[in-house]
Amino acid sequence: MTAQTSTAEVDDRVAAKGRMGLLFARPEVGALIGALAVMVLFMAVAPSFRSLGNTGTILYAASAIGIMAVGVSLLMVGGEFDLSTGVAATSSGIVAALTAWNFGVNVWVGVLVALVVSLAIGAFNGWLLMRTGLPSFLVTLGTFFVLQGANLAVTRLVGGTVSTPAISDMSGFTSAQSVFAWSVQVGPVNIKSLVVYWVVLVVIGALVLQKTRVGNWIFAVGGDAAAARAVGVPVKAVKIGLFMTVGFCAWMLGMHLLFSYNVMQSGEGVGNEFIYIIAAVVGGCLLTGGYGSVVGAALGALIFGMTRLGINYAGWNVDWFYTFLGVMLLLATLVNLYVKKKADAR
Repeated sequence: MTAQTSTAEVDDRVAAKGRMGLLFARPEVGALIGALAVMVLFMAVAPSFRSLGNTGTILYAASAIGIMAVGVSLLMVGGEFDLSTGVAATSSGIVAALTAWNFGVNVWVGVLVALVVSLAIGAFNGWLLMRTGLPSFLVTLGTFFVLQGANLAVTRLVGGTVSTPAISDMSGFTSAQSVFAWSVQVGPVNIKSLVVYWVVLVVIGALVLQKTRVGNWIFAVGGDAAAARAVGVPVKAVKIGLFMTVGFCAWMLGMHLLFSYNVMQSGEGVGNEFIYIIAAVVGGCLLTGGYGSVVGAALGALIFGMTRLGINYAGWNVDWFYTFLGVMLLLATLVNLYVKKKADAR
């Protein structure tokens, strides 16, 4: 009887779901397949894409999207959106530059003020969401317009132009640049700091999401906030923390841009929020929350980094890039629904 029971269990649980079924139930599998397909395509049609020396350029393009996609993907798993991410990174750089230049203080003071402001913006978004019960779409859309207007108005008010004053001759700039905008040559490949910070954040985000109690809380509040609250999950703290994580990622990107180019343009970042969301969706995050992957979002960012430069290397019309984004979003949404069904069937 025991042998028969064991055989029945094997037939029911294992035979119907092989290793391939378990593999394709992972949220990042679609993005991995997509990344490999894009890489093979451009390696075939663009000789420059095959150059090892261009690897650093491709990774840098991906990291500029991917570092924000880390925070955005965690937030989406938690069931929320942030439409202010594009301008938030610009706001962070502007705050750091104008604080240092206007008050004549060490650049590091501006960096720390920018960090506080970025975290405060994220905390405000999360607090207002929880306080009012409004959709995060509306809350962060309002924040988007506030920051977009403030970036332009304050920059013109303080400096008289749409860009911040140059701060490269100010105290602390060199040391801050050595932290946020360094690069290292590894053979023919030039690796910039943003790539390294992106990889570090992806590893941390993936470990938190998959290996910690906080990660379980994020999945729980994204799947059903009311049920999560009923079993003792601190829903308010989790959601505010996720918005603050997005703010931290915006600060990292803003500091890199500021110390790479010495100035910030007040109109930069508008529209990037959609690219970050698309990268997360391509990486396996469902728009309904409760399911997704930080690693998948990183692969989504890599796809766009490869595509943006691959189109140039292939000599194609770059106007088609945004058409590609739209197609990828639609395909990724369909693939994610299929993968989610496979995961639920496990």
